[in-house]
Amino acid sequence: MGGDLYPAAALTYLLAMPMAPPPAFDTLTIADIARLADEDRLPPVERWHPDHCGPSDMRIARDGTWYHQGSPIGRPAMVRAFSRILRREPDGSYVLVTPVEKLDIDVEDAPFVAVELKAEGTGKDSQLAFRLNTGEIVTASAEHPLRFEEHADGPHPYVHVRGGLEALIARPVYYELAERALAGDHDPPGLWSGGSFFPIAP
Repeated sequence: MGGDLYPAAALTYLLAMPMAPPPAFDTLTIADIARLADEDRLPPVERWHPDHCGPSDMRIARDGTWYHQGSPIGRPAMVRAFSRILRREPDGSYVLVTPVEKLDIDVEDAPFVAVELKAEGTGKDSQLAFRLNTGEIVTASAEHPLRFEEHADGPHPYVHVRGGLEALIARPVYYELAERALAGDHDPPGLWSGGSFFPIAP
């Protein structure tokens, strides 16, 4: 897919935005993750209020795949870059926003998927960190709570990422969380992380 097919102003902004490659998640400690999260300087999308420019012709599928004009975006670096200018509006809709344009984007479930878990500590001292499909890392806490919704196809677990944006927790990662919760002695079962407790039942 050629770069000229993407929204012009958004692409220009992304190409000018420096971004280091994501670190190898399995080599990081929880302390490393906290430091990296603190150092990650995201664009101030909440402060940008350009004119609405219509649809972006982009969609994020439930499995986290990004599409443009019906075709998947195959470059992880491009997906990661676009994810950093994603914003959720007060009405629940999603937009891609730069200082000069705002474009609608369709999101089937959540805009991110948590694909890997790193757990350290036990009980109230537990820390649960998630690697997202975009390479971003988030640690569950009061600021980044876990929540669980019951659907016809089973539970849908989420972790809050930022600004109303959530990550759907992938099924294998959910099974790890459920096993950890059931190994505890809480009733109902739940998970500690970052000093907060999150029941796994909806």
